[in-house]
Amino acid sequence: MKINQGFELRVICGEAIVVAHGKENIDFSKIISLNESAAYLWRQVEGKDFDAALLAKLLTEEYEVDEATALRDAEKTMADWQETGLIC
Repeated sequence: MKINQGFELRVICGEAIVVAHGKENIDFSKIISLNESAAYLWRQVEGKDFDAALLAKLLTEEYEVDEATALRDAEKTMADWQETGLIC
Protein backbone atom coordinates (compact mmCIF):
# COMPACT_ATOMS: atom_id res chain seq x y z
CA MET A 1 0.00 0.00 0.00
CA LYS A 2 0.98 3.62 -0.40
CA ILE A 3 -0.59 6.93 0.60
CA ASN A 4 -2.33 8.41 -2.44
CA GLN A 5 -0.87 11.54 -3.95
CA GLY A 6 -2.71 14.72 -3.14
CA PHE A 7 -3.08 14.13 0.59
CA GLU A 8 -1.01 15.77 3.31
CA LEU A 9 -1.03 15.55 7.09
CA ARG A 10 -1.19 18.89 8.86
CA VAL A 11 -1.63 19.88 12.48
CA ILE A 12 -4.42 22.44 12.81
CA CYS A 13 -5.21 23.82 16.27
CA GLY A 14 -3.38 20.86 17.79
CA GLU A 15 -5.31 18.24 15.81
CA ALA A 16 -3.81 16.04 13.07
CA ILE A 17 -5.91 16.54 9.94
CA VAL A 18 -5.45 15.06 6.46
CA VAL A 19 -5.98 17.70 3.79
CA ALA A 20 -6.38 17.21 0.05
CA HIS A 21 -4.58 19.10 -2.69
CA GLY A 22 -6.07 19.61 -6.13
CA LYS A 23 -9.67 19.99 -7.22
CA GLU A 24 -10.11 16.26 -7.89
CA ASN A 25 -9.32 15.41 -4.26
CA ILE A 26 -11.45 17.99 -2.50
CA ASP A 27 -14.52 16.64 -0.73
CA PHE A 28 -15.84 19.11 1.80
CA SER A 29 -18.45 16.65 3.09
CA LYS A 30 -15.96 15.05 5.49
CA ILE A 31 -12.87 15.94 7.45
CA ILE A 32 -10.29 13.25 8.10
CA SER A 33 -8.85 13.53 11.58
CA LEU A 34 -6.13 11.17 12.83
CA ASN A 35 -5.44 10.26 16.42
CA GLU A 36 -1.88 10.42 17.77
CA SER A 37 -0.86 6.90 16.78
CA ALA A 38 -2.42 7.10 13.30
CA ALA A 39 -0.67 10.44 12.69
CA TYR A 40 2.61 8.85 13.85
CA LEU A 41 2.12 5.98 11.39
CA TRP A 42 1.25 8.40 8.57
CA ARG A 43 4.46 10.36 9.13
CA GLN A 44 6.56 7.18 9.19
CA VAL A 45 5.21 5.76 5.91
CA GLU A 46 4.52 8.91 3.90
CA GLY A 47 6.04 8.43 0.45
CA LYS A 48 6.85 4.74 1.09
CA ASP A 49 5.27 1.38 0.38
CA PHE A 50 3.93 -0.30 3.51
CA ASP A 51 1.78 -3.13 4.80
CA ALA A 52 0.08 -4.01 8.08
CA ALA A 53 3.17 -5.84 9.34
CA LEU A 54 5.30 -2.71 8.97
CA LEU A 55 2.67 -0.55 10.68
CA ALA A 56 2.48 -3.06 13.54
CA LYS A 57 6.28 -3.03 13.89
CA LEU A 58 6.26 0.78 14.04
CA LEU A 59 3.56 0.69 16.72
CA THR A 60 5.46 -1.76 18.90
CA GLU A 61 8.62 0.34 18.59
CA GLU A 62 6.89 3.59 19.56
CA TYR A 63 4.18 2.48 22.00
CA GLU A 64 3.90 -0.10 24.77
CA VAL A 65 1.69 -2.53 22.87
CA ASP A 66 2.00 -6.25 22.16
CA GLU A 67 2.46 -7.53 18.61
CA ALA A 68 -1.02 -9.06 18.26
CA THR A 69 -2.75 -5.85 19.36
CA ALA A 70 -0.47 -3.76 17.16
CA LEU A 71 -1.28 -5.92 14.14
CA ARG A 72 -5.04 -5.68 14.75
CA ASP A 73 -4.74 -1.90 15.12
CA ALA A 74 -2.58 -1.64 11.99
CA GLU A 75 -5.08 -3.67 9.95
CA LYS A 76 -7.96 -1.50 11.20
CA THR A 77 -6.04 1.68 10.40
CA MET A 78 -5.28 0.46 6.88
CA ALA A 79 -8.92 -0.53 6.34
CA ASP A 80 -10.06 2.92 7.49
CA TRP A 81 -7.53 4.68 5.26
CA GLN A 82 -8.52 2.50 2.29
CA GLU A 83 -12.23 3.14 2.88
CA THR A 84 -11.67 6.90 2.83
CA GLY A 85 -9.49 6.70 -0.30
CA LEU A 86 -6.27 7.77 1.40
CA ILE A 87 -4.28 4.71 0.33
CA CYS A 88 -4.15 2.33 -2.59
